[in-house]
Amino acid sequence: MHTNVATTHTKSEILQLLLQLGLTSGGSFAIWRKPKSNTVEIVFNDIAEPIKVDLTIETLEPGFIVHPFADQADKKAYFIKANKYFSFELDKPLATDDLPEWAKVQLQNQERLSPAEIRELLINQTLISKIQTSKLSEDKTHFTQLVKEGIKAIRENKLEKVVPARTKTISIPSNFNLSCTLLSLMDAYPNAFINFFHLPHVGTWIGASPETLIETKGDIFTTMSLAGTQKATGDNPLKSVAWTQKEIEEQALVSRYIVSCFKKIRLREYEEHGPKTVLAGNLLHLRSDFKINMLETGFPELGSIMLGLLHPTSAVCGMPRCEAHDFLQEFEGFDRSFFSGFLGPVNIQGSTSVFVNLRTASLHDNEATLYAGAGVTEDSDPEKEWEETELKCQIIGKFIQNPSA
Repeated sequence: MHTNVATTHTKSEILQLLLQLGLTSGGSFAIWRKPKSNTVEIVFNDIAEPIKVDLTIETLEPGFIVHPFADQADKKAYFIKANKYFSFELDKPLATDDLPEWAKVQLQNQERLSPAEIRELLINQTLISKIQTSKLSEDKTHFTQLVKEGIKAIRENKLEKVVPARTKTISIPSNFNLSCTLLSLMDAYPNAFINFFHLPHVGTWIGASPETLIETKGDIFTTMSLAGTQKATGDNPLKSVAWTQKEIEEQALVSRYIVSCFKKIRLREYEEHGPKTVLAGNLLHLRSDFKINMLETGFPELGSIMLGLLHPTSAVCGMPRCEAHDFLQEFEGFDRSFFSGFLGPVNIQGSTSVFVNLRTASLHDNEATLYAGAGVTEDSDPEKEWEETELKCQIIGKFIQNPSA
């Protein structure tokens, strides 16, 4: 049955159509919804070979950027150039006739795929981009020992903080519906950056990040420090929360790291608001917001400058940066790939919004690999840090295992 151009579609059907277009194109594509937004956006690039670009974001064409956790020898990131772009509002009905002409033409030449067929297409596409993780990265004993090693290094004054990570692999169920999973994430986490991207031969990921790395719109640059974690409990978790000294200091370290980056470039005029408690899914965090007028301070390329200085932040790596990074490379035991890297739309609709790739999962074969880390300080408890990563894995995992959750 061919697409009827007069048909009005549900949100799930619209996403299914767009996912079908992306997965049958043979190229790269990304779908996202920004925090506190009602707009779903998508970019397509039909070229099968993934593109890499320099990190001078002010000069990039519109598109979607994806960078791994680890520093890259070529100093470049993957980039999905917006050869085709489309957006729609979640609260407005959309007919096939409202789709851009290129989408209608492609859909008219294809049979409409069911959610099960899209699942099979997704699995076939990700067979060639399987993420290689170590069995160690799944092991609780290994992770708790890693935390103990981190505490030891901190007490020996080798580190101030370190953020070890782990993985958890789950099966993708036979009733998995990618469009429903994305919509459920959007509904459950209105303050998160909901995202899905597919880079052929490289990776296919889904996520709900709570943390902005950098954002530029007009002359305004913003960033945030987000750290400290506890489970949200009670009817009003924001009012009943009580933070320990360990969590307060963990978040303060991230704020000091951001300010130290400002000092490196002799930037003195900035606004800092916080810390305040914020809700991210079933977790609470402490967050401070930083805002700068790039025109008034004479830093028109502050986005690119701070991207280079901030990543990886102390919230995902540790402090001092080099020593924490070396510690993780030596003891962590697996390749984080895109977890705790950064991603987001660049120069689209007049703004750039780059997020830390947290609360995320890579999809490969019939499985999803979930990623989570925990901030370790001198006062950390290895068992509690493991429990924190379990809670973080649930944020994405439960919607993969039960798409309509």
